[in-house]
Amino acid sequence: MSLPRLAIIGRPNVGKSSLFNRLAGRRISIVDPTPGVTRDRSTTIVELTPPPDRRDEEPRFVELMDTGGYGVYTAEGGQIDDAGKDLAALTPEIERQIRTAAGQAQLILFVTDARDGVVALDEIVARLLRDAGLSPKVLPVVNKVDDPSWDAHGLEAAALGFGEPMLVSANSGYGARALSEAVWERMGVAGADERPENPEIRFAIVGRRNAGKSSLVNALAGEPRVIVSEIAGTTRDAVDVRFDIDGKVLVAIDTAGVRKRKSWADDVEFYSYARTENAIQRADVCVLLLDATEKSSQVEKKLASQLEEQYKPTVIAVNKWDLVQHKLTPKHYIEYLTQEFPGLDYAPIVFVSAKDSSGLRELLGMIANLDAQSKHREGTGRVNNAVRTILEERGPSSNLGTRAKVFYVAQIDVRPPTIAMVVNKPDLFEGTYERYFKNQLREHLPFSEVPIKLVFSERKREKR
Repeated sequence: MSLPRLAIIGRPNVGKSSLFNRLAGRRISIVDPTPGVTRDRSTTIVELTPPPDRRDEEPRFVELMDTGGYGVYTAEGGQIDDAGKDLAALTPEIERQIRTAAGQAQLILFVTDARDGVVALDEIVARLLRDAGLSPKVLPVVNKVDDPSWDAHGLEAAALGFGEPMLVSANSGYGARALSEAVWERMGVAGADERPENPEIRFAIVGRRNAGKSSLVNALAGEPRVIVSEIAGTTRDAVDVRFDIDGKVLVAIDTAGVRKRKSWADDVEFYSYARTENAIQRADVCVLLLDATEKSSQVEKKLASQLEEQYKPTVIAVNKWDLVQHKLTPKHYIEYLTQEFPGLDYAPIVFVSAKDSSGLRELLGMIANLDAQSKHREGTGRVNNAVRTILEERGPSSNLGTRAKVFYVAQIDVRPPTIAMVVNKPDLFEGTYERYFKNQLREHLPFSEVPIKLVFSERKREKR
């Protein structure tokens, strides 16, 4: 199924990402005054409701695409990043993503800025749209029209040749409803009967800078959806990429590369990190991507701790394996990872190469397997038998000789599998024994490669 597409384009700093968030109804893209914050194509599914006089008609669903600002990329304070790389090198890739989005869209929102008026770069973008034969698709939008006093300034954009513009303020919401209704009309019936399929699995790919996350997403999607560059930190936002595999809808969330907090260069990196945390929270499964050519770092160990603390099913994907397989064996590398990430010793490990697309089927298969384990609900009888067997083999006891007694056991939730236990002394199960107990549960129950959450409570004695 393919939904009609709506693309937002324009020069830097006209508020495209703010408008994207306004239409989406939630914050997705990072909004910051630094030019070039948005680089990749961010996409989301938006439901457009009909105008009040057409309430008897169905909502229309569209795939909304945010793009980078058209023009030479510059960072705050110059074109050189904190690693000494010339960020202008990203410009061709950013502009290719814009052209791709514009070409695929049924409707293009060409955004300008009422405060700045029509500037030379707006005219360049307008000419490029006309030269590409895209004029019939264009709906001009002037942002930062905070109230009617700015209407006259906004109407100057009619000189660009695409008709009378829609006047909006993405920040305050002025004109946003009228824009949404205009988009509903312009999209026509194309999106009326199409309803987006819910993805079977959402998986977030997390890791440090330059581990190859964007390359992996592109390899999985079968097209260059996100920008790949040797410049560290190219991906700033969490980018959702929907694709179909064997008839199943999957969403891969490409996240910004993480590094130590003390090395953060600006506020954008703070927002990027926050987006990565949010991506972990909303993902069904997480992929901790490692670079086989580099030793594991504190950044990756911190990410591993986050995944463990949030009970996220995790597959450890070792990227760039093609570069080291002549001198390392999977067995030795697995032993190394077990030492480096003891909290994820149950997590499966897959060796991949985003460059030559090897290991991708195995990775997707493992993601699906972890998702199935995480949402499995086991019968109470089998859970009780497993607990009884574990306690008979090795039960906890205190220094004073108090032994554990279990009065009730049941699985009470999924994602993560959550097992509630009513016992005589919950503190007997704390610390080392709880870790042992979870590992034993994985041996006895179909949760062998996912985190298990245990909830202990003490039996309350009845008052006489």
